[in-house]
Amino acid sequence: MTQNCLGTIRSYYAKLSEKEKTIADYILKKPEIIIHRTINEVADDLNIADATVFRFSKRMGFKGFQAMKIALASEIMTPIQHNPEGVNEKKNEKTLPENIFNSTVKTLQNTLKILDINSFKKATELILQANRVEFYGTGGSSIIAMDAFYKFVKTEIKAFAYIDSHIQLLSASQLSKSDVAIIISHSGSNKVTMDILNTINETGAKTIGITSVPRSPISLNVDVALYTGSEESDTLSMGFSSQIAQISLINALCLNIVNLKQRTPGKVQNAISNT
Repeated sequence: MTQNCLGTIRSYYAKLSEKEKTIADYILKKPEIIIHRTINEVADDLNIADATVFRFSKRMGFKGFQAMKIALASEIMTPIQHNPEGVNEKKNEKTLPENIFNSTVKTLQNTLKILDINSFKKATELILQANRVEFYGTGGSSIIAMDAFYKFVKTEIKAFAYIDSHIQLLSASQLSKSDVAIIISHSGSNKVTMDILNTINETGAKTIGITSVPRSPISLNVDVALYTGSEESDTLSMGFSSQIAQISLINALCLNIVNLKQRTPGKVQNAISNT
C-alpha cells in the first residue's frame, strides 16, 4: 500500500521545524507542481539547501525526494472512490473491516506521536481553572462534543454542550473571560463552527481546538491547539478514524483531570506543571 504523502505531512506538521514547515506549506499548497520539479528546483524556490529537502522527505518516511514525489503523484492523480454498494462483494467483506481497524490504529498511533505535551498540559490547566467548560462541534463533531460533556460533567467540572448549532452560537455569545470553550472539528474549517469560534473570541473566553489540520482556520485561532493524525487518503474512513482519535484525546484530558482532582486540592495547581 502506497504511503499517503499529504496526510503524513499534515500529521507531522505541528512538530516540524520552521524550515520543514516551509517545505510542508509549499507541498500542501502546490502538490500538482511539486511532482514535476527536481529537488534542486524546490530548494531554489524556497531558498534552502537540497539536503534540507532530502531530510524532510526522509522524516516523512520516504527513502528520498523521488520516492516522496511518486507517492504524491499517485495520491493526487488517483480519484477517491466510494462504493457503498460494493461492501456486499466478497472481496470487500473480507478486507473492509481489516482496513477500517488498521486505519483507526494508525490514526491513534499518529495522534500519540504528534501530541504536544506542553499543549496538553496547557489545555488541562485551562480546564481546571475555568468557571465553566463548553464543548462545541457541528455535524459528526457534535456527537463527540456531547460525549465529552457526559464524561467531563462526571468529574464535577461545570461542563455544557448542545447539539443544535443555533443554540451553540447563542451559548457562545454568553461566555465570559473565566470560561473555556473546546472546539471540535475534523477539518478545522467548518464555516458554522468557525462562526461559533469567532463569537467566542469576542467574549474573551479561552479556547482549545481539537482538529486534524494544523494550519486550519480553527487551529490558528484558538489559544491551545491539539491535533489528531491520519495518513488515510479516503475522506470517509479518515473521518471515522479521526473521530476515534478525538474521543481518545478527550478521554486523556478527562482522566488527567480526574487524577489531578484526586490529589490534595491545595496541590492541584502545582500538580499541573508536573502533568
